[in-house]
Amino acid sequence: MHEEKLVPKLTPQQYKQYEDKGFVAPLEALTKDEAEEVKSEIEFIEKKWPKELEGLGRNYIHLISPVFDKVVHNSKILDAVESIIGKNILACGTTLFIKNPDEKEFVSFHQDAKYIGLEPHNWVTAWIAVTDSNEENGCMRMWSGTHKLDLKKHVEKFDYNEGNLLTRGQTVENVSLKETEAVVLKAGQMSLHHPRVVHGSGVNKSKERRIGFVIQSYIGSNVKQVLGKMYVQQARGEDCFNYHNYVERPKVTMVEKDNNVRKIANEELSKIFYKDLNNKGKF
Repeated sequence: MHEEKLVPKLTPQQYKQYEDKGFVAPLEALTKDEAEEVKSEIEFIEKKWPKELEGLGRNYIHLISPVFDKVVHNSKILDAVESIIGKNILACGTTLFIKNPDEKEFVSFHQDAKYIGLEPHNWVTAWIAVTDSNEENGCMRMWSGTHKLDLKKHVEKFDYNEGNLLTRGQTVENVSLKETEAVVLKAGQMSLHHPRVVHGSGVNKSKERRIGFVIQSYIGSNVKQVLGKMYVQQARGEDCFNYHNYVERPKVTMVEKDNNVRKIANEELSKIFYKDLNNKGKF
């Protein structure tokens, strides 16, 4: 029986970059063909089920499509993640960040750990470029080293009508771009970033769509959700804690059973994002 060659995990240099900066990039995740398959699946769903991937629907997308699900369980990605959080890995969320040309979408500077309720911080976010991501089309920018500090004050602007792609418009103010580093990725490449590193991204000034497929996040099985409920899959190893609700992997795109599970998962996710608030955004 042919034995699949193991993909190397993070090199010592890559791991040091993550430890020092709070992120590591670029890492090879998908082939160009695999990235194109994801893009085609997005466009297929957008055409056949308009608005299904908009607003809150941009979340938990791996629950409604085997193409998206395959990304989450990709061995190259999991090998890199294992280097950071260990071998017992749960996949607990996905999000699409799409910036269309000639529009004003941006992501304000923020820290993921501020609002998502996953503790301890033994988790990591994978940001996968479905299309090329560069400074012209609004790639991520990281404020290196901020993961070593306490969580910063965030101002909740609720400015999604101005193009902010974050739920509350949560913003770390007065971040100097000179202090940040552009994360430039080719289609199929990814970055991994720490829950506490400050990051954001600007508008797309190009004439092409910029699509990011974000696994937010891979968590160690020892990580609890302290603000609500999350729906997970066992991506690798085992779970001796059983803190979360488990969901099945989809076999067909957009079937009713999977759509209903995602609806419930997104309702619970919304409760987490808007905990203790009367206001609600559109994401």
